[in-house]
Amino acid sequence: MKVLVATEKPFAAVAVNGIREAVEKGGLELALLEKYTEKAQLLDAVKDADAIIIRSDKVDAEVLDAAKQLKIVVRAGAGYDNVDLEAATAHNVCVMNTPGQNSNAVAELALGLMVYGARNLYNGTSGTELKGKKLGIHAYGNVGRNVARIAKGFGMEIYAYDAFCPSEVIEADGVKPVASAEELYKTCQYISLHIPATKETKNSIGHALLSSMPKGAVLINTARKEVINEPELVKVLEERPDFKYLTDIMPGNHAELAEKFAARYFSTPKKMGAQTAEANINAGIAAANQIVDFLKNGNRKFQVNK
Repeated sequence: MKVLVATEKPFAAVAVNGIREAVEKGGLELALLEKYTEKAQLLDAVKDADAIIIRSDKVDAEVLDAAKQLKIVVRAGAGYDNVDLEAATAHNVCVMNTPGQNSNAVAELALGLMVYGARNLYNGTSGTELKGKKLGIHAYGNVGRNVARIAKGFGMEIYAYDAFCPSEVIEADGVKPVASAEELYKTCQYISLHIPATKETKNSIGHALLSSMPKGAVLINTARKEVINEPELVKVLEERPDFKYLTDIMPGNHAELAEKFAARYFSTPKKMGAQTAEANINAGIAAANQIVDFLKNGNRKFQVNK
């Protein structure tokens, strides 16, 4: 059986070596499609693949139609909105992610953005300190927990809201649970976003929540672009000269934000939360091991489609 690694943005060589070792140790064949420039190349490569490992690459109905032998797709990373889950289910293809493998990398970036915001984007003016400030973590999953762990070292007062995480789990980490997103935003000067992009969350972070934040508010988004209501974000930035927005997912209205709010807005050129050597290796090898376990033993532990 063949495992295809299809990556427009390739894994590091050491990660590919680790993937190859895991795949071949499992008695499977590895094929690589790296730095491809056209979808046709992907469609051709998937024709005889039993499994696919991807990063931000899109697996839609057309790809699934072309992959007649495909049994499993693993997204090396936490987010999986680049895979058409309904189409995968219709094709009887299992879709998995690799939760937790990129979490520390994303969390460290979130704290780095907080420091950058606190010091006025390193523009030479007097900034503030993170110590003693209230940090709200919106979604207390793998990344959120790592953010809390690191933020404790800065002496921040940490709150969290997660509709699906029991309060006692949050409290056990020395973090204060709150009952709603509204309470989180009203309470905390810093908010670190970690919610996925779903029907319920898309455009959910808008004027009502953001305008309720305390003076000197800083919103950090290392989650997904789609969760932000971008026109309403502009309105908040216009109304509040004290509000800052920092992200590693370039907004659709980036040019407008950069022009109007250069001193209070920052976006990395491309998404980079998981762009560390360690995360790259961890997620790739985890994806390979999950594929071997699925094909050999039927283990569906990290399946995300029904």
